[in-house]
Amino acid sequence: MASKTYQCLSCRLKDSLRQPSPPIRRQFHASTPRAARRRPAYPSVKQDALEAQQSHKEHVQQLIRRDGPLPDYTEREWAVLAMRYTPEQMDVIRAGEKAVRKKHLVEQGRLRGDAFRPTYIDDFATIRPLVDKPVRLALDDAAAQAETNTPADKRDEKTTKLRIPGVQYSNEEEDPHMTRLCQQTGLTKEEIRRIRVKNLVSHRVVNQTRMGKIQSLYYLTIAGNQDGMLGIGEGKAAEDEDGRRQAMMNAIRNMKPIPRYEERTIYGNVEAKVGAAVVQLSARAPGFGNRCQHLIFELARAAGISDLAARTPRSRNKMNVVKAAFEALTSQRLPEDVARARGRKMVDVRKVYYGGQVY
Repeated sequence: MASKTYQCLSCRLKDSLRQPSPPIRRQFHASTPRAARRRPAYPSVKQDALEAQQSHKEHVQQLIRRDGPLPDYTEREWAVLAMRYTPEQMDVIRAGEKAVRKKHLVEQGRLRGDAFRPTYIDDFATIRPLVDKPVRLALDDAAAQAETNTPADKRDEKTTKLRIPGVQYSNEEEDPHMTRLCQQTGLTKEEIRRIRVKNLVSHRVVNQTRMGKIQSLYYLTIAGNQDGMLGIGEGKAAEDEDGRRQAMMNAIRNMKPIPRYEERTIYGNVEAKVGAAVVQLSARAPGFGNRCQHLIFELARAAGISDLAARTPRSRNKMNVVKAAFEALTSQRLPEDVARARGRKMVDVRKVYYGGQVY
């Protein structure tokens, strides 16, 4: 076995100096040098992006035109606003219209992100028959008033009227149930006819007595004027018509005011529990609609609420769900009550309830 030749330290240093050394790259900073090629700070813009940007600019210019979808107030509209607001408020409105420009509204405005958002920019000043739901206009109220003032002998015989189910009378004035209901509630017969009544729950019940089983029919009915008043009533009778009439009259008697934010939704989130049923109601933005089960949907529509979300995480017993939803609607905590409890003055809390987003 051949042994390795011994070399002194000086010979080793000479051999190492003869070998070519790699080029030394001087570093003037402490960071690690990049091995890969540096990417450009500004990526190249493609032609498609330039065309899209140009089309967006043209669309913005089209929206901010004088005759575009966001027109200025006309003299007639200013006159109508002056009839509703005070001169000080009109000065504030004019200053706000002058400060907010159409270009800023189009470029910086943020549309809704839900699935039912409109795909166009609109000020919602006109009613579109194919998009908007029908509303009761002043002309309809005038026609109803004219029909009320018309003598009975000149009215159209084909006009149908809402009658209380049960025993039918030849003349409505002779119906003691309607007369008694008007005396108890203080409402006129025309106001009672305009109330929306809906039967939600109906089933057969049996009472076991020493004489045997006595069968009855149970009804749970809601009533509302679609303008902030809502009530629920229960009725039970051996006959179908008697049970329906009893539940309807109890619902009209039990109508209570429902607080509504902007006359369309509730204040914040509300929760109520009846039995094993828990109902959680949440306020939503304009245009959201009533996304809840059919029982709570009917309650919201009778009360005049159009933007609401509801959950029933526990029992879904129909009777308890209806009662819990009614209790949640009537037990809302109003901003005025919160401010009074804190000893503060009431201010505009619109931005507080919707996370700073003003709709």
